[in-house]
Formats: sequence, structure tokens, C-alpha cells
Amino acid sequence: MSASVAESEDAALAARMQALLARVFGHARFRGPQAEIVAHVARGGDALVLMPTGGGKSLCYQLPALLREGVGVVISPLIALMEDQVAALRENGVAAAALHSGIAPEEAESIERATREGRVKLLYCAPERLQTRRFLELLDALAAQGAIALFAIDEAHCVWQWGHDFRPDYLHLAMLPARYPRVPRIALTATADAAAREEIAARLALHEARRFITSFDRPNLFYAAERKRGDGRAQLLAFLRRQPEGGGIVYCLSRGKTEKLARWLNERGIPALPYHAGLTHEVRERHQRRFLAEDGLVMTATIAFGMGIDKPDVRFVAHLDLPRSLEGYYQETGRAGRDGEPAQAHLLWSGEDAVWHRHMIETSDMLPEQKEMAHRRLDTLVDMVAGTGCRRQAILAYFGETVGPCGRCDRCLAPVRPWEATDAARKALSTVYRTGQRYGAAHLIDVLRGHATEAVVRRGHDRVSTYGLGVDLPVETWQAVFDELLLRGRLSIDFERHRALMLTPRARPLLRGEEPFFLALPRATPKGSARGATAATVPPTDALSPAEQARFERLRRWRLQQAQADGVPAYVIFHDKTLRELARRAPATLAELADIEGIGARKRERWGEELLALLAAASNQSAALAVLDKAADQPPLPSDL
Repeated sequence: MSASVAESEDAALAARMQALLARVFGHARFRGPQAEIVAHVARGGDALVLMPTGGGKSLCYQLPALLREGVGVVISPLIALMEDQVAALRENGVAAAALHSGIAPEEAESIERATREGRVKLLYCAPERLQTRRFLELLDALAAQGAIALFAIDEAHCVWQWGHDFRPDYLHLAMLPARYPRVPRIALTATADAAAREEIAARLALHEARRFITSFDRPNLFYAAERKRGDGRAQLLAFLRRQPEGGGIVYCLSRGKTEKLARWLNERGIPALPYHAGLTHEVRERHQRRFLAEDGLVMTATIAFGMGIDKPDVRFVAHLDLPRSLEGYYQETGRAGRDGEPAQAHLLWSGEDAVWHRHMIETSDMLPEQKEMAHRRLDTLVDMVAGTGCRRQAILAYFGETVGPCGRCDRCLAPVRPWEATDAARKALSTVYRTGQRYGAAHLIDVLRGHATEAVVRRGHDRVSTYGLGVDLPVETWQAVFDELLLRGRLSIDFERHRALMLTPRARPLLRGEEPFFLALPRATPKGSARGATAATVPPTDALSPAEQARFERLRRWRLQQAQADGVPAYVIFHDKTLRELARRAPATLAELADIEGIGARKRERWGEELLALLAAASNQSAALAVLDKAADQPPLPSDL
């Protein structure tokens, strides 16, 4: 092919891509590498795409499927995720369907028939379905006609056996290139370090696939972490009450904790629902539907909740307990702010959480090398939590990115100073040893501070060599020392002996003076500044004027009505970002409406006139109120007139 012909074909493809982007999805331009990925797959190339949550991964396979002949087959791990995608595509005028266990046999038969007849452009299914003879016969028939546009493997990290979202059924997807060699494949994930990328490529037989690796940075997320005081609920409540609007997710380690926390929050005026694998399917589905449909709802959940959540306006993700790995933390916090608007990731941690994770690793049936990997992944998270540097730097370093301080995390806005606590740590460890490794932190602190309590004297601990050696440090500092020794694995907890603290092998180098031990202490707060790092949070969204805010609220009420009528989440109709732009710009014609991001041809045709009428009415009302306000500001008329 000559260079001029290739250039002509490239230009034609670019024009088609741009036209579909605007007409179907309502976007004026591609983001990041989207255009390059779409063009590569549209030409028949395989791709492995790593893009952060909210970066626009779905478009990277939806648009090539529209550009190519046949149906795009999307392998997705969860029913909720499929249904969300299908609903959004249908609202945009795209013929989409999903085959999953939640639909009746007659509906599945109807979808299969429509697919055979070329009336479905994007077909979603779970990886398990690709192992059924019936579905493979459908694919074989389509392939014989050249009617499969592509295979998209979403949430491709599910193939990574070290990950906590591992799905064995994903391993069978390696058969696709052998069975359908002429069909391009695109695998996508938001979470994969270098080792995971290699395993994904190997297990999905994507050795020759072009890799598109974008930055893992989520600039709209504000990261913060703080040590738990008690059970952390008071700190969590304070954080939730600082949130101006929008709902969010609070992750907990145990099922029971999610339910207790939901009740506790409801009693304090914060609407909350629990979610965990122990609830019935019907209850989980009902709670998830409410979370997707309602504004301002808090979901208290285990990690069973999240991968199928496509809600763009989650304004925060909080952790009441330490996660298991930095990868898991990144993935879970990535569910906030998918719309690109400011959102918060707030972590409450304790050393006991880390001890529990290590205990679960050691008592699991994992192979020795798997246990070693799990410990390393936990330690990487601990380094981010306990470190004195920028949170974002630590997170991105895990994924192989080097950046400077972000200015958008608690460490950057409220810097801490490293305190060399080696001497204090050695005293603490020595006290644990000299009292027989049979007591909790409270008793050990009494010994260190020389408090001759009845228990200390009765046990003869007023005669150990470390008695009173820590009187120079306050109780709170000693609590921090013990908590961090637990966090960093120098101490463990005997859960069968009244939660007694015990030395671990990792304590030996510290006791022998072979390694230092540092703690992060807050710097002095400047006079007149906000109290605490968490008071300085994410930059606010561009504020709307009172008239614009009134239009925005009116648009939200209208959107809710449309969503209820269509039986879909509100964000499937329009994202908040689109409503804000409508409220700010108040378009008066269909041509002006076409310039609003997120309003494609189908939505413009369906709701354009109604939106214009609603905006005009809102603007007229605002104008009338402005006249009344102005009149109210005038001085009273003289009494003789």
C-alpha cells in the first residue's frame, strides 16, 4: 500500500471516529490515548490497555465495535457492570444486550436470535459463558460470516492469580485467538503493576498485543490517612459530615462491621446500607440499586462491593480498616470521582489491622511463595501509610511512575517530620519481652511510664529494668509507638491470650540496634491555619452562581424523573458534569445544546426541546426573582405619594 493511500485511509478513519464520538457519545474530543487505541483496534490490532478508573476505558472498545463490521463481544465479570453499560449504550442509541444468569431463558433466546440476525452491536457476557457449547456455537456461526467485530476483555486483572479479584474462568479466554484468529482482542484494566501486566499478557495470549499504558494518577482524588482512635467511628463520622454532597463507600474488613456501622450511621442521620457476600442475592441487589439510584447514600461494604460499580459521582471512598495491599487500595479508592470531579480517599488505620492481615496470610492455604508475595504487598501499603512523604508519590511508585510531590494529599498540605524513635521502640520491645509477652499495650505503657498500678505491682513489673524509662513521653506517643510497631510487623498479637503483644522475628534487628525506627510526627500548625490535615481537603468544584445552582437542582429533579421512568440510574441519563455545564451555559437552541459535553444525537433528539424549555423557564424564574430582590433593596417611597 502506498503512503498516500495509507494516509487517505487514516484520515477517513479519523473522520469516522470523530463523527461517532460526537454523534453517539456527545464528546467533542478524545481523552489521552483514546484516539490511538480506537484506531489501532479498529484496524484489527490487539491491545492491552492500562488506564485509571474514570479514564474512559469503555470507549476504547465500544467505538471500535461501532466502526467494524459485526458484533463486539465484551467479557465482563459482574452482572451489575454489564447492565450499567448496556443501559448507557441504549440511551445513546446503540443496540446493546447482555447474556447472563439473571435473565429468563426466553429472553436469552431472543438476544441470541437478534445477535445472529445482526441486530445487536455490542453483546456483553460473563467469562463462564464462553465455556458453554451453546454460546460457542453462536460465536462460531458469527465468525463464519465474519460478523464478530472484536473481543473486549474488561477488568483483565481478574486473570492475575495474585490479585484479590482473581477469577479462574478468565484463564479460559486464552483460547480465543486459536479459535477466532482473525478477530482483534482488547484487554483492559485499571489495576496492574509490571508483574501483573506480564501475567495478563501471558495468560490471555496477548504476547504481540500493543500495550497502551497511561499514567495511573487520579489528579482529582485527594488522599488522606490517619491512625484510628478507638474504633475510628467518631473520626469517620466527622469526615462524612464534612462532605458537601454526594454519596460514597466505606470499606470494612468484616461483614458484621458493615451492618453495625450502617445502623450506627443511620442513627446519626446519615443514610447508609450494608453490603457483603453474606447477604442474600436479593438484598445485595436491592441495596446496590438504591446506591446507584439515590444521591447522598453511604454504602458500608466489604470488598465484595465495588468491581461492578460504574457510578461516576461517588464523592468519597473511606476505609475504616487497613486494606490488604496497595493495589487493592488503589482499586477501591478508584471508585470515587469517576466523573473527573473532586473526590476524597480517606483511610483510617491501626497496627492491629496489619497484624490481622498477616495472621490471615499465615493461616491460609496459600503456597509459601504466594504468602511471601502477599506479605510484600501488605508491606508496600504499610510504607505508604506510615511514610512521611507524599501519598501520591508512594502510590504511583508502586506502578512504576516517578512524580514530584502532588500538593493534593494530606502529607503535602500538612507535612510531617520524621522522628527517630529507635530508642523508644527498643524500650517498648524490651518491655514486651521482660514482662513475658503476655500483656496488652495499656499495661506495658503503665510499666514504661512508671505507674505503680495495682496490676503492675502485683505482677512485679515495677521491678523490671524498663520500669519508668519512658516517663518522658506522653501516653499518646507511646500508643503511637506500639501501634506502629504492630503496623510494621515488629510486634504481633496473640488473639487467643487476651490480645497479648508478642515479639516477631522482625523485631530482632531493631532490638540489637541494627536498624533505625522512625515515626511521622505532625509539624507545628501555623497560627490561624485550619486544624489538622483533613480539614484541608480537595479543591472545590467550580462554584455555580445562585441562579446556576437553581438551574442545576431543577435539572437534577428532572433527571431523576426520567431515570425512574426508564428504570435506570440517574447518571445513565446525564452525568452531574453535563448538568453543571447545562446550568452554567444555559443553551437556548439545539445547536448550542450540541456543544454540551455528554449530549449525543440520540439524547438531543429525545430530550433536546424539553431541556431547552426547562432551562428557559428556570432562567425566567431567576430573572423574576432578581427583579423582586432589586425592588426589595430600594428605599421605601415617601408617604405622600
